[in-house]
Amino acid sequence: MAEECSHECSSCGVSGCGDRTAEAGPSTLEPNKRTNVKHVIGVVSGKGGVGKSLVTSLLASEMNKRGHKVAILDADITGPSIPKSFGVDARLTADADGINPAQSASGIEVMSVNLMLPEGDMPVAWRGPVVTGAIKQFWQEVNWGDVDYMFVDMPPGTSDVFLTVFQSLPVDGIVTVSAPQELVAMIVGKAVNLAKSLEVPVVGLVENMAYFKCDECGKEHHIFGEPQGAAVAEKYGIPAVATLPMDPSFARLVDEGKVEAYEVEGALDGIIDQIIATTEAA
Repeated sequence: MAEECSHECSSCGVSGCGDRTAEAGPSTLEPNKRTNVKHVIGVVSGKGGVGKSLVTSLLASEMNKRGHKVAILDADITGPSIPKSFGVDARLTADADGINPAQSASGIEVMSVNLMLPEGDMPVAWRGPVVTGAIKQFWQEVNWGDVDYMFVDMPPGTSDVFLTVFQSLPVDGIVTVSAPQELVAMIVGKAVNLAKSLEVPVVGLVENMAYFKCDECGKEHHIFGEPQGAAVAEKYGIPAVATLPMDPSFARLVDEGKVEAYEVEGALDGIIDQIIATTEAA
């Protein structure tokens, strides 16, 4: 067996490995007996720092406000931020069936490695196989219960974790996150093309930090350049587009663990509608 084999044969470049399995395509893992997740949506980007966790938090909050039972699986193992955003810091509990997820103030279920660490600022210096193993455990060994929509906050890039989630979980679609820079748009395209190669639909694109609205004059300033979301969506055939501003109040609410109180004023309605339409049609 190859040293430190991750058993992710689809992403392995080692030829002649005696433990290589047949190229049989994705193999969805079964959750535990107390889990019934109807739909799984990944939130992805090929680059860090564009606000995937922000978008994951807002999508989950908006879907929850529509009356759906919502959960978040924080797959960004080495840089988890979901618990902080929702003000969730209680240690996890477990029973004979598995681990019980934490819950936000509005009832959104949350599973993150930060909820399993003695201190929130402890580093998670794990190699790829351990990281992918943890994500599989989050799916298989957590008592998620009945969930209408699970959002998976992905780490940046298109490497092991991306493949693990898309080949192990029943992902219905992805939302990709961008910023108004040509470089970021190009890197997002890598994630979109990989998702399409895995036959996972891209349901929407959120262009974050698209503008800053002046409090005094009301004018929108494009600090990072002109928004490109619509052009990127057209290029890659993405059906729904949303733009989010740079808003200091969001940073304050995240620091206070009150992301659910942020009002997006309908900015994500098109994405939410497209998620529901895509999953209901599946």
